[in-house]
Amino acid sequence: MFEKLKSGLKNLVNKVTTTELKAENLRSILSEFKLSLVENDVAFPVAEKICNEIEKRLEGVQIRRLEDRRKIVEKNLREVLLEVMQTNNNINLLKAVEEKRKKGEPFVIVFVGINGTGKTTTIAKIARFLNRKGYSVVLACSDTYRAGSIEQLEEHAKRLGIRMIKHKYGADPAAVAYDTINHAKAHGINVVLIDTAGRIQTNRNLMNELAKIKRIVNPDLTVLTVDSLTGNDAVMQAEEFHKSVNIDATILTKVDADIKGGSAISVTYATKKPILFIGTGQTYEDLEQFNPEKFVNMILK
Repeated sequence: MFEKLKSGLKNLVNKVTTTELKAENLRSILSEFKLSLVENDVAFPVAEKICNEIEKRLEGVQIRRLEDRRKIVEKNLREVLLEVMQTNNNINLLKAVEEKRKKGEPFVIVFVGINGTGKTTTIAKIARFLNRKGYSVVLACSDTYRAGSIEQLEEHAKRLGIRMIKHKYGADPAAVAYDTINHAKAHGINVVLIDTAGRIQTNRNLMNELAKIKRIVNPDLTVLTVDSLTGNDAVMQAEEFHKSVNIDATILTKVDADIKGGSAISVTYATKKPILFIGTGQTYEDLEQFNPEKFVNMILK
């Protein structure tokens, strides 16, 4: 996982550790590093921000002979990466679900994202995660256009042993979501997970439809799923969806196959919203809660 990003960071640390910390020396090393970041799916403005911050912190630093030069370089790099991944708010999903449960209300999550990102499978993984934490879940199939979407979500619901609410193909997606929330209220179900259509992110009709669902159901969270393997396209999707429907968090899928790793840094920076989970495989258990500190420590290992 993220081998190329790890390698680029290691090269930077090695080069900076063995050079005098003057602006002209740092600039040529950081220029090469910026290129390495961009090649590893870090969006250009993010790569530029990281390199500028590192230069600012390291330029002219006097390192006493006994101090560990490498540790100082790594410490500053770690701090810069964490700053870039800083978000306006942290979301404690289980705490939020529990607070709604205590009020006797279902916690509602709308999932958005383009087709092919693994959105429906991710919803099933979240359902399993919540089930295992003791919460009841119902699924809503508000993707009423894509052929096979209802059957796909229904199959997941069967395997997980949970209920799914559906209408016919072509039905109003907002009506499906609304009915599912009413079903949850009537049956004391803790969490409603709503699957939505995922046509190309620039499709105005799709964005209007998602905005309508949000207006009608007033969800507690709107979560975007992005495929980490799509690189800079993941950042463009995140920006477009955030601008149109105001997302609260993202989930990065297919991270187990991602040798680059830059999407995680870029998506957070672009939206200023946290990554809730990362998908790490095909089974329902292959879902990890995302922790920026753990991520940065791992890529700097």
